[in-house]
Amino acid sequence: MNLIIRLLITAIVAFLLTKILPSVHFDGFSTAIIFAIVLGLLNLIVKPVLSLFGLPLTIITLGFFALVINAIIILIADYFIDSMMVDGFWWAFIFSIALSIVTSLANSMFSDGD
Repeated sequence: MNLIIRLLITAIVAFLLTKILPSVHFDGFSTAIIFAIVLGLLNLIVKPVLSLFGLPLTIITLGFFALVINAIIILIADYFIDSMMVDGFWWAFIFSIALSIVTSLANSMFSDGD
C-alpha cells in the first residue's frame, strides 16, 4: 500500500510541476501515472548502474553529479513515454530537482511514522 501511495504522490507532484514548468509536458494525468511507474523502474534498475559509473565524478563534484544523474533518468523516461515531452537537459535538471524536493516533502507529510 505504501508503494501505491508513493507512486500516486509522485504522479500528482509531477503533473502539477508540468503546469508550472513551461517546457515539461504531459498529455494527461494518466501519463503522470505512467511516468511515476517508469521513473520507479528506472530508479530501481538504471540509476544504480549510472551512480556506480559516475561515482568518481560524484565524489569530485561533492555530490553535484548525482543531480545530473537524476536529470538523465528523467530524459530516459521521456524517451520511453511518448505522451511526455521535456525540452532539453536543463529543463529535465530543473524538473528533477523540483520533483525530488516536493515529492520528499509530500512523502514526509503522508508517511505513517514507521
